[in-house]
Amino acid sequence: MKIAVLGGDGFVGWPTSLHLSDQGHEVHILDNLSRRWIDTELGVQSLTPMDSIQERTRVWHAETGRRIHFHLIDLATDYEILKGWLAKERPDAVIHFAEQRAAPYSMKSDRHKNYTVSNNVNATHNLLNALVEIELDAHLVHLGTMGVYGYSTIGAAIPEGYLPVEIETLSGDKKRQEILYPTRPGSIYHMTKSLDQILFQFYAQNDGLRITDLHQGIVWGTHTEQTRRNVQLINRFDYDGDYGTVLNRFLIQAAIDYPLTVHGTGGQTRAFIHIQDSVRCVELALREAPRRGERVKVFNQMTETHRVRDLAELVAKLTGAKIAWLPNPRKEAAENDLVVRNDQFLDLGLEPITLAEGLLSEVVEVAKRYAYRVDRARVPAVSAWTREIGKIVERDPEGRALRSVS
Repeated sequence: MKIAVLGGDGFVGWPTSLHLSDQGHEVHILDNLSRRWIDTELGVQSLTPMDSIQERTRVWHAETGRRIHFHLIDLATDYEILKGWLAKERPDAVIHFAEQRAAPYSMKSDRHKNYTVSNNVNATHNLLNALVEIELDAHLVHLGTMGVYGYSTIGAAIPEGYLPVEIETLSGDKKRQEILYPTRPGSIYHMTKSLDQILFQFYAQNDGLRITDLHQGIVWGTHTEQTRRNVQLINRFDYDGDYGTVLNRFLIQAAIDYPLTVHGTGGQTRAFIHIQDSVRCVELALREAPRRGERVKVFNQMTETHRVRDLAELVAKLTGAKIAWLPNPRKEAAENDLVVRNDQFLDLGLEPITLAEGLLSEVVEVAKRYAYRVDRARVPAVSAWTREIGKIVERDPEGRALRSVS
């Protein structure tokens, strides 16, 4: 297949592009490289050294003989350019990773909130609009998030996208139907992913677009089979308080002898998936495209759930690191359970990689190898969720309130 990977320079996009190219597909990366500019804005860099996208694709071609094509396009602002590229190239599938992906970054300030909404929602709608206008019957696979479900404890497993409900009609009869599982986003970022679902639902029912939405858990790990082939193909590794995912952050903290930062009680239960499983799930989803006229197909792209404090204790036992208990800058429940259905990927043959399979040690080794690149001042999580009406609470790196401004 000819596959367009939107956001293919990113944390999940790059290893996915390599994986699909290795499968023999013709891969085109469309990216505005905004994640690299955000590194500059935040004054932080990937723990692992990253070459330019042009050098990355050159090395891949030298290693494998396969080409990955790169196109500098901003989906959110370059609608006519995007539409023109799709009309010319007419890919068989489009994988949409091109959204600002960090909840803490989306909550840093009003400017960051506006950017996240503008970038994410416009990118998604521009893509859907273009597919309709040029009459391109490509399978759209979107990377969503488990965070659209929220993290409340309801005492039942979260289904894959749809919830069966019973409704009483005006005549008193009972009717059953399935609705999108009610969203409860916990950040501006998660809100944009919730809005994506409504856009997908409309374009699938109104224009017959074939869409798959992957509700992904927190990704951990560094390497995939393809990134191991050459040091210049290595994936990015974020450790900072805005973009670093919790397990990867614990592992880098342990590698540099920094206390593992557990916020609140650590009772937040989250869904996780290894990066190798993430790219494998995208491959499986591509094979299971819905037919025209079908509703959006939703997969829960996760393999296991863990409480944050349990992860910290696991890493502390593995590495000898100490745990620091800090105030929680996020506005969220202190404790929650999380039971998630992921039957569809298991039925398609996914054999999950779990924390018990030794890959934690591999990540620690990567972290130690590049520990000299760590800026310790960027490790704390400082983006605060608290924005009460009439009062702004500023916090220090450990989450303590500094002052309130009316």
